[in-house]
Amino acid sequence: MTENAPSAAALPQATHAKALPTIDPARCTGCGWCVAVCAPHVLSLQVQAQAQGTGAAPKAWGPKRSHLDDAAGCTGCALCAVRCPFDAIAMVRTGRPLAPDL
Repeated sequence: MTENAPSAAALPQATHAKALPTIDPARCTGCGWCVAVCAPHVLSLQVQAQAQGTGAAPKAWGPKRSHLDDAAGCTGCALCAVRCPFDAIAMVRTGRPLAPDL
């Protein structure tokens, strides 16, 4: 334990915001390439339910689409966006500053 270590409040905050993948469902084919290259494993493929007018149960099940499961666990590396062959993933800044690396 070091007594001279600065407290977390005394450390400078990063000034840039974290970028997260935003998936365009119209372009996503559910191919899974983004999921395969995601090192922190925060992306998954999910089957989309097609809503029924008034009932709670879905009318039918649609195709698989990529989904960001854990935004906090995403490193913002953009490998998913680079690997997507359909340009369905764009990296979008969240507006929240990153926590400093300790």
